[in-house]
Amino acid sequence: MGNDQKAKPLLTNREREVFELLVLDKTTRDIAQQLFISEKTVRNHISNVMQKLGVKGRSQAVVELVRLGELQI
Repeated sequence: MGNDQKAKPLLTNREREVFELLVLDKTTRDIAQQLFISEKTVRNHISNVMQKLGVKGRSQAVVELVRLGELQI
């Protein structure tokens, strides 16, 4: 193993799944149903990501994730 230069991913797998659906114009309810989690959990994932990025809204989070190469649209 040794010196892996790849940084730890910014998003958890679940956060990534939520945002991949978000960029497809899915609602919180759609995402919750598709991932078999509650709407509250979806909102928690979104707000966790917004906190990590230091942004104020979902769309800003998406823009920042794309800029960082964490999300493709």
